[in-house]
Amino acid sequence: MLILGAETSCDETAVSLVESKGNNLSVLSNIVSSQTKIHSKWGGVVPNLAAREHLKNIVPVLGTAFRKAKKSPKDIDFIAVTQGPGLIPALLIGTNAAKALSYIWQKPLLGIHHIEGHIYANFIRESLKPKVQSSKFPILCLVVSGGHTQLVLMKKHLDYEIVGQTLDDATGEAFDKVARILDLGFPGGPNVAEAATKIKNQKSKIKIDLPRPMINSSNLNFSFSGLKTAVLYKTREFKKLPVAALANDFQQAVVDVLVSKTIKAAKKYNPKTIMLAGGVSANKELREQMKKAVKNNFPDSLFIIPGSKYCIDNATMIATAGYYRWKSMTATQKKKALNNWKTIQADANLKLK
Repeated sequence: MLILGAETSCDETAVSLVESKGNNLSVLSNIVSSQTKIHSKWGGVVPNLAAREHLKNIVPVLGTAFRKAKKSPKDIDFIAVTQGPGLIPALLIGTNAAKALSYIWQKPLLGIHHIEGHIYANFIRESLKPKVQSSKFPILCLVVSGGHTQLVLMKKHLDYEIVGQTLDDATGEAFDKVARILDLGFPGGPNVAEAATKIKNQKSKIKIDLPRPMINSSNLNFSFSGLKTAVLYKTREFKKLPVAALANDFQQAVVDVLVSKTIKAAKKYNPKTIMLAGGVSANKELREQMKKAVKNNFPDSLFIIPGSKYCIDNATMIATAGYYRWKSMTATQKKKALNNWKTIQADANLKLK
């Protein structure tokens, strides 16, 4: 089975071809055209500008994906596209392109939730990496991205219960806003992380002591808006702005809260597998400290994280989620998917269910 995946929820135009043989998935191509340089001058993603770039890039990226995979449209079995959530102008380009291809090529079409795709990035099995740990249910997944911070419990494939989420800013959003406060530029996550490394192994006399919001709350929710504001207030306390120290303590505050809440959730739900997902899951400190915390508290549980290239928005994760959806469908549902090009609509606020 050959799956064509497409993703345009934000500022990456991505197309992937994923092949399944038995229960093994092989990534034949994973093409991502990033718009980071274009949007960096604005300090964030401009939706209509992103849509125009997607419109220019979608056909070339599609062609590159097919050429790299050495496949043609007649070889694919179905198309999986990000239906939402995301920026509606950006989503419209990907969904409409996928609908047009589904109609022209007479291929079934599946709409995929963007966060579902991030979760299923943990299930990508590349042919060059056959010895990958197999996840076991129940699964607890911490999703940390530009627009989402959620703790998702899965008792089986495609079964989601959100047991905790942010009440305001998402983790990635907080990183971007703090990067703007510290004049570190866009994208905020990698730039704050890089700035934080400059304080490592140094005996700094500067005390920052940022708060760890909701770390001791009785629930599993998050809040990062106040932490961002605390960074802003701290910048006014110093005559000379200690950028590295502020970046380091902000990053550590975020990691402390994320790790604490995940471990708390794991103690409540006893998962056999704990996962990270989303763009912020590429953060080195989060990966290392979460791994250590899981090992110390749940030595019998698996800890799985996606490869770094699959943490960012990509189409391989969408194709992989599509594969598991397709497997769960009846023959009648698969036949009806041939006409999904008529009904699938981009949805900026699509719910995970």
